[in-house]
Amino acid sequence: MAEPHAAWGMRQIEEFNEFLPIGPWTVNLDERRYRQSGRELRISVLGSFDTSEGSWLWGWANPGFGKLPVVAAAEALRGFGQQHGVPEFAEELVDLSGFEDPRYAAEMLAFGAMGVLRADGYIGVQANETGRLYMVPDDPQVPVAPPDPIALPRLLMQGAQFFNRSSFEVVAGYFHHFNLPWRKDGDTIAAELPGGTTASVQFDDQGRVTAVSMGSITKESLGNRAGG
Repeated sequence: MAEPHAAWGMRQIEEFNEFLPIGPWTVNLDERRYRQSGRELRISVLGSFDTSEGSWLWGWANPGFGKLPVVAAAEALRGFGQQHGVPEFAEELVDLSGFEDPRYAAEMLAFGAMGVLRADGYIGVQANETGRLYMVPDDPQVPVAPPDPIALPRLLMQGAQFFNRSSFEVVAGYFHHFNLPWRKDGDTIAAELPGGTTASVQFDDQGRVTAVSMGSITKESLGNRAGG
């Protein structure tokens, strides 16, 4: 469920980090206000990660938050998980201790949540000695990265490696996210980007991305929009 969001999400994270550079931070959860490096924005809590036990607790399950508006994003994700059968999003406690790097697994879970929610980034901060707090922005001042023909080959390649399950889902998900016309022809996906630029993404017989080439082509040669 998270993989279709890998490529566009990686570019959006870059945009978000430029908007909110590393620095001292404060948060007021009652008012849903987060402040860092002189910027203040409205946020919603995803959950918290216990670094000593390797466990993730969703915000809606934290008795300290109750039914506060600050956990609206986590509640929405819970509903998504129940509807689509994704236990990592629906169960109140997620055990990540079995992963080689539980901290990295927590980051992947937060990134996946960001993608499914179509949030404009995510924030992870050390709230206390063993606890990390994860949030997503819910504020119109956060810039949204547009489709980027120059960065596209890198984003598709890196996005396909992030979850390393289905490169097709990553590629199709990027084009679908931006409502760009695309079609699949054998082992190739062709898509039209703004400005007349086109992308041709080739896959090998194991479904891995082998090449991304950029060029120009007419709308008529793309045919009807596919996927979605």
